[in-house]
Amino acid sequence: MSLVRIAVAVPGPFYSPLTYLASRPLAPGVRVRVPLGPRQVVGIVLEAPVDDSLPADRLKPMTTVLDEQPALSADQLALGAWLCRYYHAPAGEVYFMLLPKALREGKALWKQGETVWTLTEAGQALKVDALPLRAVRQRRLLQWLQQRERATVTQLRAFMAEYREPLRRFEARGWVRSFVAPCMPTRPLPPARHHALNPAQQRIVESVSLDRFNPHLIEGVTGSGKTAVYLALVERVIATGRQALVLVPEIGLTPQMIGRFEAWLGQPVVALHSGLNDSERHCGWSRLARGEAKVALGTRSAVLGRFQNLGLIVVDEEHDLSYKQQEGVRYSARDTALWLGKHLDIPVVLGSATPSLESLHHARTGRYAHHRLRQRAGPARLPTLKLLDIRGERIEAGVSAPLRAAMQAHLDQGQQVLLFLNRRGFAPVLMCHQCGWQADCPACSAHLTYHREPEHLHCHHCDYQRPVPERCPHCGSGSFVHVGQGTARLEAALAQQFSVPVVRIDRDSTRRKGTLDAQLDRVRSGEPLILVGTQMLAKGHHFPKVTLVGLLEMDQALFSPDFRAPERLAQQIIQVAGRAGRGEAPGEVLIETRQPEHPLLQTLVTGGYEAFAEAALAERQVARLPPYAYQALIRASSPQAEAAQAFLTKVAERCQRPDVDVWGPVLSPMMKRQGHWRYQLLLQSEQRAPLHRLLAALLPWLWAQRSHRVRWSIDVDPQDMG
Repeated sequence: MSLVRIAVAVPGPFYSPLTYLASRPLAPGVRVRVPLGPRQVVGIVLEAPVDDSLPADRLKPMTTVLDEQPALSADQLALGAWLCRYYHAPAGEVYFMLLPKALREGKALWKQGETVWTLTEAGQALKVDALPLRAVRQRRLLQWLQQRERATVTQLRAFMAEYREPLRRFEARGWVRSFVAPCMPTRPLPPARHHALNPAQQRIVESVSLDRFNPHLIEGVTGSGKTAVYLALVERVIATGRQALVLVPEIGLTPQMIGRFEAWLGQPVVALHSGLNDSERHCGWSRLARGEAKVALGTRSAVLGRFQNLGLIVVDEEHDLSYKQQEGVRYSARDTALWLGKHLDIPVVLGSATPSLESLHHARTGRYAHHRLRQRAGPARLPTLKLLDIRGERIEAGVSAPLRAAMQAHLDQGQQVLLFLNRRGFAPVLMCHQCGWQADCPACSAHLTYHREPEHLHCHHCDYQRPVPERCPHCGSGSFVHVGQGTARLEAALAQQFSVPVVRIDRDSTRRKGTLDAQLDRVRSGEPLILVGTQMLAKGHHFPKVTLVGLLEMDQALFSPDFRAPERLAQQIIQVAGRAGRGEAPGEVLIETRQPEHPLLQTLVTGGYEAFAEAALAERQVARLPPYAYQALIRASSPQAEAAQAFLTKVAERCQRPDVDVWGPVLSPMMKRQGHWRYQLLLQSEQRAPLHRLLAALLPWLWAQRSHRVRWSIDVDPQDMG
């Protein structure tokens, strides 16, 4: 029997697929079990060149074919090939990223629900006394089944360990029947909240052609009704029998968005995000792949899912940094959505109140259709923005006197107040009052954040934790001061100063499942309160009773070494400000600053985000920075700083091309993290092609340099220089 060579992507540090032997050709996308060293691992067959240089006796045969049909569709295989090519990522990492964890572990391709047992009409009508007295288990089981509509195997096993024999007898007599329930249990849909679009929204919906690739950018002020446009477009798409995918940046936005979509569309929506367990993710993946569900709503990784007949992709808050993966395969979900839309020849809609400068540039140059929604939907009006000069101000309860007075005035009117402070914990620094010693992370170039409940020191970069010392390790003093404030300290101070409840929403206060929803429900109840939070509150939430927003300690972002920092700051300010005045009462936004004359702040207050973006794009063009150039960042880290620097120095020597600029190597803004010193090398070109040619030529050498001393990574189109 002649054996054929197959290319198989396997998990591990392999840039290209590995070659194995099979008894017959296998369809690309099929999962197989193959030997890898002493282990048996799951691999994915690819339509890729095989290694013909190795003699057959040196190749290992694959062990088992796991699928009768491909686990990855042809469109997913094409997507995987593009991700490998564009982000210069290893095949094993890329293709396994396209599968839910259950499939990566070799489990059955399609997720099935549990077997469910239910009584027939005859079983319901049967009297327990009709069974013999000696049939104790049958009598118990019949009485139990008659008290419920249905029972799963899990429930039966919990009720009676020896349920199988009496259940078999019931089935033989026609008293019960069984069926396999859907893997996703049905739930009651919320009451319909469908409403008509205003003329501006309707024009956008009508301008989107559903039968071809056409990217659209909706630049709509906060509260202008972008979601209503998405809903109307999704409704049009599913009416044609096709599926729709809606991406949102945060898990916290998913439940409220799903409720709104289900109410409008009148059908269940599949959620895809990291907050689901493995079984739930596998179920959602299966339902979309088989066409059982028409709408998916999820975070970044949802764009990698399998769809039977996708007809529309929507990327809400397209500017958000969370769409860029920062580890492993460093892909952008927004850019991946655009590639996928072009590949499938379907429309892609990007929406934001503060679009990225890249998207605005594409709209300017005609690559995207550009739509503007300048007014809020309904009676709500945009809030007023004002700078609070706090130079020389005495800060009490975490806020300045003018802001405190404004808070009290709004609370007295029965309204709610939101304070934004993008720093978790009680205090960012624990310092000795006598000698100035500061608690630093032993593995990172960062201070340890002081947390009061429970009391401990915590590094928010590497998760290192330790108890608070009783005495200063430098001078022996037992006197410490808490420098700066985090959301927990602000919450405690406000609780002492104000008589209304203080609700804190950050990663620490919402760790337990259901906590975030409970806190958001309390805010939506409308009772007067103060809402304190981090960037979790910066986008997407609708709080009609919030009429005052205060932004605290924003100045530090004005002096970041990252050229994107001004854009991020402007977006954050406008997004947080957009939480104010979304109901009938007018909104007010106060920004505390010690830099009131700063051009960025002045431009935002007087001209809004549109004026800022015009100025920022002009600066980028003069400086030859994205979107007027293309970048890739090569990072290296090592326990020895000299090793990381020497490695990137060698890389820089191999990157000398007339059409590519090479900057560095330099220390990363966070010099040390998790015990590794970090350096980076920036490559930039005015054209995309030369940059990718250079990276493709560099990769074989980079993979040949793999060692335990130095870790390296490539980040194409980097969004965070830190």
